[in-house]
Amino acid sequence: MIKSGHPLVLATVLITVLLSACSTPGTRVVLLPQADGTPSAVVVRAKDGEEIISRPYQRATAAVGAKGAPVVDQVDAAKVQAENKPLFDMRPPPPQNYTVFFEVGGTTLTPASQQVMNEALAAALARSGGDIVVTGHTDTKGSGESNDQLSRRRAQEVVQLFVERKFPANRVEAVGRGERDLAVPTADEVDEPRNRRVTIEVR
Repeated sequence: MIKSGHPLVLATVLITVLLSACSTPGTRVVLLPQADGTPSAVVVRAKDGEEIISRPYQRATAAVGAKGAPVVDQVDAAKVQAENKPLFDMRPPPPQNYTVFFEVGGTTLTPASQQVMNEALAAALARSGGDIVVTGHTDTKGSGESNDQLSRRRAQEVVQLFVERKFPANRVEAVGRGERDLAVPTADEVDEPRNRRVTIEVR
């Protein structure tokens, strides 16, 4: 059994099943590095124990019928990539991130953000089956409740722009974060243009 999230982040793993005549049947799990360098870990459980792998290219091997926890060792990155080239070639490209900004108090994009929208749309259309996550944000002007609503409206406005440009509606998700996650930390009731934004993740 494999459990990711120790610490609580998504982990990328390569799992191989040992079926060759010279190997004992079982499973190997190799922890791959995160694209952004974020630490990650995976718990690999066998019948009689478990091990945590937390370094890139660390491997846990659980052989069928073997007693005890999985056996952990470190493998050569180049060798893993060479032996599993078709799997690495099939990996999707890393997410691309874009940010658009809004005029104060509303859902009107700044002129410069129109070009960013074009770039994000082109990136999404270039991915086979790609989707978009749109997250709205505000500055600290106004109440928390009104900013939550405004951030959702901004996210939905961006989603609508993508849909109007023929991107499939079922592949765009909109969320609002209000004045949480400020790009530029400020006190309350501060008009900060860099916080009036929508982040667009193309994945």
